[in-house]
Amino acid sequence: MENPIPPMQEPRNEQLVNALHGAVAGELRHVRALIEELASVLVADEHFVERYLDQLQAFDLLVQCTEESAAVLDRLAAGACTRTAIAPVRLGQVQARLQAALAPGL
Repeated sequence: MENPIPPMQEPRNEQLVNALHGAVAGELRHVRALIEELASVLVADEHFVERYLDQLQAFDLLVQCTEESAAVLDRLAAGACTRTAIAPVRLGQVQARLQAALAPGL
């Protein structure tokens, strides 16, 4: 039987995972900012807005989903357990998908 990973290696790996979670959260926020900039440009075009108002609402949903996902990663990076990281998600469909992703691990 192999020896388990020495305890000294686990905290370093956890630190790297936490740092990665924080970095990915930052990337998602960068994507959110780009989406918001694009939406601002499109909304400035009155004819475009008249023609595609319903589709423009998708930008708001994308921004919200991106921010919620970034917040989950921030909580994980801070050391929260997965269920605690997901619990504050305000968008019901996002929260349900994240919880469903955990279901196989139960």
